[in-house]
Amino acid sequence: MEEYMLPCITKQLFHFPCPGCGGQRAFLMVLQADFTGAFLMYPAIYPLLIFGLLIFINYLKPIKWYSKTVSYVAFISVFFVLISYGIKIFH
Repeated sequence: MEEYMLPCITKQLFHFPCPGCGGQRAFLMVLQADFTGAFLMYPAIYPLLIFGLLIFINYLKPIKWYSKTVSYVAFISVFFVLISYGIKIFH
């Protein structure tokens, strides 16, 4: 499965990681049940998975509290992406 992953264009062109670098590998680790490794690889993986799950559930059956909940989860996801990116850049 790893041989089919998309390369990071930003990293290839500028030799600088993008905010999403590590997301594919972390998702693969979640599928392989390596939950700790996935979090260490890309801490934003779990808020993003919850975000995607909420969107999917609302697509199947609209949820009354969808808008407010998705807004909160989106904010948490962006927060985790920025924090993990900051750690990756300055570490």
